[in-house]
Amino acid sequence: PSFGFLFDIDGVLVRGKTPIPAAKTAFQKLVNSQGQFLVPVVFVTNAGNCLRQEKADQLSHLLGVPISQDQVMMSHSPLRMFKRYHEKCVLVSGQGPLLDIAQDLGFCQPITIETLREKYPLLDVVDHDRRPNVLVSECFCSKNLSVVLFGEPVRWETNLQLIIDVLLTSGYPGNPYHHGSYPHIPVLACNMDLMWVAEAQSPRFGHGTFMVCLENIYKKITGKDLKYEALMGKPSKLTYQYAEYLIRAQAAERRWKQPIQTLYAIGGPAALSQDDEIDNSWENELASAAAARCRSVLVCTGVYNPHTEVPLDTRESITETVFHGHRDFRFDPGLVEPDHIVADVDAAVDLVFQLENFTP
Repeated sequence: PSFGFLFDIDGVLVRGKTPIPAAKTAFQKLVNSQGQFLVPVVFVTNAGNCLRQEKADQLSHLLGVPISQDQVMMSHSPLRMFKRYHEKCVLVSGQGPLLDIAQDLGFCQPITIETLREKYPLLDVVDHDRRPNVLVSECFCSKNLSVVLFGEPVRWETNLQLIIDVLLTSGYPGNPYHHGSYPHIPVLACNMDLMWVAEAQSPRFGHGTFMVCLENIYKKITGKDLKYEALMGKPSKLTYQYAEYLIRAQAAERRWKQPIQTLYAIGGPAALSQDDEIDNSWENELASAAAARCRSVLVCTGVYNPHTEVPLDTRESITETVFHGHRDFRFDPGLVEPDHIVADVDAAVDLVFQLENFTP
């Protein structure tokens, strides 16, 4: 094969924990009788609340085909390349086994919001029932602190408060704020999805919504923009570069000689550009990109609804519709427009096989 698949998960293969019926049919077409994939496949999810192996096991069960962790790319997977942060103390926000996830990515000194809260019980006072009885704080400070946002947390008021505390004290929470500390300590964020699709009839808040809150609180207090060292997860360019690296690794492992020319992103838009150039020292870790093109195939089983997205006035430009992407990404109508729109993932696989003249 001279092409590979990048599959979104939520709204494409599953809705919450319920598999979409077309997914099993589609994946029977992608494997041979021994369960080996006929083309390189990577699952690119903006989820960040578990380890790759756990997600691979879930997908194997849901789809009925064996999937390895090397085929799974979580929103946080590119953090493996940010080795300059691995030795530093990092404050991590999100859900799931955060310390295990951080250590698996290479971070040596992760600390959770909950641990920080225990050390500084005076800082988290929105919930009156959680206010401490004993007003004693342990000492914690770190000049080399960074903040890693893995995904939406559960107690937003606690996470927003403590992250702001860390940013406005340069890693010395509990101290008075000093607004001279700008630019603030590094912040790396995974998954910018404003909304995502589960079993409910309408989309639910995603990590992007939490980030909107954090950015606006920071700006309201300081008058300055919160800055990110890196943004990853779809639709960042970094994510697609790393996904291509995984596709090439699969092709090499199977000893397929033909170079991968085209990537088909099933369920999402093409990569979007960031306004600010981030430090690209991680690029040395990746072989230079080889694919000539990335094609997006949008399915109608997720957030996208063909009956509500079309403007009532057909003369209206797409640039006049609401852009739900992250603040730091330029809105490019050409990139938001998919190359193809199909009913579901099974139709997407059929379309790609037809376009590539590929017979399993």
